[in-house]
Amino acid sequence: MNFCISNIRTIESSSMGSLSFFEGARDLPFVIKRIYYIYDVPKGTCRGGHAHKELSQILFCPYGKVQVTLDDGAGKQVIILDTPDKGLLIGPGLWRDMLWLQSDSVLCVAASDYYDEADYIRDYDEFISVYGGKHES
Repeated sequence: MNFCISNIRTIESSSMGSLSFFEGARDLPFVIKRIYYIYDVPKGTCRGGHAHKELSQILFCPYGKVQVTLDDGAGKQVIILDTPDKGLLIGPGLWRDMLWLQSDSVLCVAASDYYDEADYIRDYDEFISVYGGKHES
């Protein structure tokens, strides 16, 4: 599957807290062209339900707990984002669903390109026809 869990660089200070950061094209395999974040989502809400043809992203949760289910058409992998120093790098060709496990969670995303609706696959059957494999329920 075209993803990896990444430890986001963090500087810790016992008296001043922690600062986590990443730098595009240095810590990521792409230059960041877009940043967005999703918040005010009630616990139990599922978002996502799409794949990207070309876009790469890093997802991280600076506050709260979000479950990300990745699907390559042949199998699924579940990742929990629950600390601000853990990132999930996702390449193209993966279906993703995000489930809010805690109210008030914030999911941040840095993307390799500007928004382009043509890059999205929003129909699961179309995703399977493009990327193959069998859906496992």
